This record gives sequence, structure tokens and C-alpha cells, in this order.
Amino acid sequence: MKVISGTLKGRKIEGYDLEGTRPTMDRVKESLFAMIQEKIKGSICLDLFSGSGNLGIEAISEGASKVYFVDASKKASMVIKKNLENFGVKEKSILLSMDFKRALQEVREEKFDIIFLDPPYQTDYIEKALLLIEQYQILNKNGIIVCESNQKQFIVFSESYQIYKERKYGDKFIVILEKI
Repeated sequence: MKVISGTLKGRKIEGYDLEGTRPTMDRVKESLFAMIQEKIKGSICLDLFSGSGNLGIEAISEGASKVYFVDASKKASMVIKKNLENFGVKEKSILLSMDFKRALQEVREEKFDIIFLDPPYQTDYIEKALLLIEQYQILNKNGIIVCESNQKQFIVFSESYQIYKERKYGDKFIVILEKI
């Protein structure tokens, strides 16, 4: 697993085989970032369910000004920390080693331009996270939420959002919501 573009292009991201994670594969990541390219430069991002930090690191590489990385797994948090140190991007990142509900409460004073939601499959975490994001009002107007799931019916959202873009890659669905 590598950074696909930007200032860190070609650098290897550790944690591809991290237990309990399912990293976004390079071809899917490349297509995903092409869909949101115009929103990245200077953005503040939240990478919920970070795993190895793959998506947040890609965002930094493509010009995000700050990324909050969140994962409840101590092992995943250690991998993210190592990746951030190896890439020399610690000053553009904040690592929160906690569950997503607590993390969303912790960051409720921040406003995000992009939020990545790639939770474990077969859970209702996307729906729960979207409700908390809306409750805490942490997404800027016209901000986007990138949701990844193996079943589209797990991507449940309110009328505060509209579908910005969506794609299917094998057994993965990517639905990008925009706050209206």
C-alpha cells in the first residue's frame, strides 16, 4: 500500500496487514481522490476509523492543511503514529486513540471540510457517526463525507446531505455526501 499522488507519492504506508482493518486498495483510493480533488487543498479533514491512516495520509499528501486521525485500536494508533513520523507530517496531524463516539465529542469545536468514514463492515457505525456529525455540527457547509461500505443500505443519512458522487468497486460502495 503506497501513497498514490501528491508530495508523498510512492512512499510505502505501513499497516496493510493490520488485524481488524481492511485498507482501501490503491486503485479505489486513486479513483476516490480523483472524485474529491477540488476539495482537498487547504482542507481540514477527519479520518474516522483510520486503521493505518491510509486515507488521511493521502489527504495530507494532496494538500490538506490538517488531518485528525481516529482509531479505537491501540495497535492501529501505534501504526498511524509511526507512519506520520516516517512521512514527517506530525505537524499536520492530530491522533486520537479512542472510539468514534468519544472522538466526535472531543472534536466538536472543530469544523471539517472532509470526513472519511470507513468503519468495519456489517455495522451501523456510518449511520451513528452521521447522526453525531450532524448533532455536533462539525461539517462545514458544502463539506463532504466519504462513506465506504460493502452494502449501500448501511449508508443512511438525513436530508441535511445530498449525494455528491457515488461509485461501486467490486464489493465496495463509495458514497460521497455533501452538506447542504
